[in-house]
Amino acid sequence: MYSNNRNRTKEWAISSHQLSKLHTFEVAARYQSFSHAADELSLTPSAVSHRINILENELGFKLFHRYHRKIKLTNEGERVYSSLHLSLQKINQEIGEIKSSELSGVLSIYSRPSITQCWLVPKLTDFYQKYPLIDLNILTGNEYINFNNYNIDVAIYYDAKIPEGIHYEKLMSESIIPVCSPEYAEEHNLLDNPSALMKCTLLYDKQAWDYKSEFGEWAFWASTFGIDDLNKCRKVGFDRSDLSIISAINHGGVAIGRRHLIDKHISTGALVKPFPKLEIDCQHDYYAITPYMNQSTRVKVFIEWLIEIAREESK
Repeated sequence: MYSNNRNRTKEWAISSHQLSKLHTFEVAARYQSFSHAADELSLTPSAVSHRINILENELGFKLFHRYHRKIKLTNEGERVYSSLHLSLQKINQEIGEIKSSELSGVLSIYSRPSITQCWLVPKLTDFYQKYPLIDLNILTGNEYINFNNYNIDVAIYYDAKIPEGIHYEKLMSESIIPVCSPEYAEEHNLLDNPSALMKCTLLYDKQAWDYKSEFGEWAFWASTFGIDDLNKCRKVGFDRSDLSIISAINHGGVAIGRRHLIDKHISTGALVKPFPKLEIDCQHDYYAITPYMNQSTRVKVFIEWLIEIAREESK
């Protein structure tokens, strides 16, 4: 039955009479139940099942596996539901904003933990003052999220490249340089003496740009300036750059620091750059990522604000 309808999927497009069936599918998929969907839609379970059958026939593939007294989405059904659910959320969001005369509502932000703690959070007071009716929901993690599976409006990444197929804005470039506490620099005779690193503990972010980064930032810096044998040093890896910085502030060793994340500690004197001339662009940048080209007004103003503060900091 379904194989005979494959050609139909190439020509299938949403029309007004198909919207009701898609709505029925969305409710049934959300509950994973025809009977619960029937209660919400004021239909009988058989009517819901009938609509789904017609929709599957029109699409040319199954949306649900039917079992005794339960249903489960097929892989194809999962894909359709994810897209449909996000589209409905987007429509509801746009309608809400059209009805509202002011910028308001919730904005969900996902960011790397170190960027969030060291760069984003200290600057958020400015955003609150400019947009007092926008509530922020901030989540952190090291993995790349799938926007289809998470209700995230904006993600902030640090990487040499950005994922394909989504909208992005470059915020700023980054450079790296070793940093440590003044006491550690003096104790290990580090000032303008890179060879002294051989007797130091090297601190680093093991997941600087992905899970395979490991000693990559230190290795890139060392190879740029022709410094050998760092692999022989004692090393302590963290899954967040800010943790390596905290360790360095507390005399735990020398961290490979990113300029935008360490500047405030340099300005307070908590950290020093023992080799101030050995700073290098690290070929990784900060990006604001969104799943839609046509973002909501809330998303647009937040990204514009990110670009503005990044531009100010990069001057």
